[in-house]
Amino acid sequence: MTELYSVILAGGLGSRLWPLSRHMQPKQMFKTEDNITLFQQTFLRIASVVDDKRIITATNVKHSSDIKEQLKVIQEKFCRGLEYKTISEPDIKNTAPALALAVKYIKDIKSFSSKSPIILAVPSDQIIPDREELASLLEKGIELAKAGYIVTFSSKADSVDDKFGYIKTRKNAKVSEIQPDALKVSEFIEKPDKKTAKENLKGQCFVNSGMYMFSADTFFAELQKHAKNIYDLIKKEKVSTEMPSVPLSVYEKMPMISIDKAVMEHSKKLVTIPMNIVWTDIGSWDAIYNTSKKDDRGNYIEGNVLDIDSQDSLIYSTSKLVATLGLKDTIVVETEDALLVCDRKKPEGVKKIYEKLNAKNAETKETHKTVYRPWGYYTVLESGDGFLTKCIAVNPNAKLSLQKHFHRSEHWIVLDGVATVVKDNEVYTLAAGESIDIAVEEVHSLQNFGNEQLKVLEVQQGDILDENDIVRLQDIYGRV
Repeated sequence: MTELYSVILAGGLGSRLWPLSRHMQPKQMFKTEDNITLFQQTFLRIASVVDDKRIITATNVKHSSDIKEQLKVIQEKFCRGLEYKTISEPDIKNTAPALALAVKYIKDIKSFSSKSPIILAVPSDQIIPDREELASLLEKGIELAKAGYIVTFSSKADSVDDKFGYIKTRKNAKVSEIQPDALKVSEFIEKPDKKTAKENLKGQCFVNSGMYMFSADTFFAELQKHAKNIYDLIKKEKVSTEMPSVPLSVYEKMPMISIDKAVMEHSKKLVTIPMNIVWTDIGSWDAIYNTSKKDDRGNYIEGNVLDIDSQDSLIYSTSKLVATLGLKDTIVVETEDALLVCDRKKPEGVKKIYEKLNAKNAETKETHKTVYRPWGYYTVLESGDGFLTKCIAVNPNAKLSLQKHFHRSEHWIVLDGVATVVKDNEVYTLAAGESIDIAVEEVHSLQNFGNEQLKVLEVQQGDILDENDIVRLQDIYGRV
């Protein structure tokens, strides 16, 4: 499918998978059982169908550096000399603005042979094992997309809940002539509440997979018709390979809305191709349970867990010993700073917990105590009024960005390894036990030129002690 482009939407938060999924480490960054992330798995799956040079990842500024690091692993796997394209939203505004930005980018780079390129948009948090059947389905969608339809791929709905979009269909002679398996969409309802589902989705309906195929011209025509506020903001912006985004002053005016709500619920151009393949949206802990290997008692157990006589449960530990006894249909998830225990058959309650944390502006919804970066990771050890301590681990031959802070000073103590510190154009070499002070607004960087991991204890003091008080001046990981 050499003329097909694909956009991977990788900017979601995954609130139903708290406490493992956080604002700064969303679910698409989770590693699956084969030790690759959901995002990487999505890229590799699409690359088996679409030329990998024509895959564009749409994310946001908070996740951009992580996505680029994940893409670098894939580039090395393919032995590619090219850099895969990413588009960074200046703000988080849901999938409608993100997809509009990505489609505008594809149109503006003009590297396609057809007048209006065909684009496949996919979420980054699904598992689809059968790649050959997926390729066959996508082939069926191309002619419909060329004919001016928006194609969605769906499966028969066995039941209805509020996690998916639902499609009611009818036969259409024109659609059937192009693709006999396709059906015209008569009604699309995105994530209905239980009352709406009961009243309006009786009888035959399909579950929307979240994958869409369309021509760029059709997409923008429907965007103009049904989401004119997004269309008017994006149409006049030039999006190039040099600047694959738009200014924050423009993007912050975008509504916070999904492409399903903004366009798909209203479009008369929507058709669906029913799928017989297995696909799973990893949107809840119950979904992870259902797709994971289980023991002979039906349990999925991961990490430092001691279990006796539990059944049909998910027990997940990231650090501490978790001891369980006689559980049934239960989810237990432990992280360094939070513990979730809930009924496995009521996974919707996790989102309510996340929303309460969000209302409180609680830090446990934002990030983990251990945060991974391209250069290594840091772990928050203790925090209080005006102070915060971290253990920073820098990988061999890696370095932090050249940066400064307006609101905090830092004191570094080398615990293990040899640190190279750049401070206001001076270079210092520090061994274990030695320390250095970084004043407010002092330009600095931490580097590890050794072959072993460098560990540094950092003590921050100031009135703002978070990652927003970082002004990067130079960065080898492209985060400036």
